[in-house]
Amino acid sequence: MTVINELEKEYRFGDSGPKYLLRGPRMNFGVVALQPGQDFTAHYHNIMEENFFVLEGELEIHIDGEIFQCKPGDFIHVEPMKVHYLINKGDTVFKATFMLAPYQIQDKVDVDYKPYAK
Repeated sequence: MTVINELEKEYRFGDSGPKYLLRGPRMNFGVVALQPGQDFTAHYHNIMEENFFVLEGELEIHIDGEIFQCKPGDFIHVEPMKVHYLINKGDTVFKATFMLAPYQIQDKVDVDYKPYAK
């Protein structure tokens, strides 16, 4: 049995990005945060599906060109091979849990998709 407190881990980009609480052996699980105006690069996974559960703030997510506006309590399911891009267009921090399965050591493919110029 493993118990991990979120505060024991760090976000990839300091105060934002993904924060993995578990990596393998059957899935990845973590928390993702985006500050107002921040985005996370478009990408897809060859094998893993990715799921998000929105905890705080609002998220605009693009999935294969379709745009969804998400709020706390929303669950987002992204199938393998579906390009997804996340952006926080709100005024508060966006925070969600995420889960990727089945576990793969390397399965993220970045995509050149940037609908909003900064």
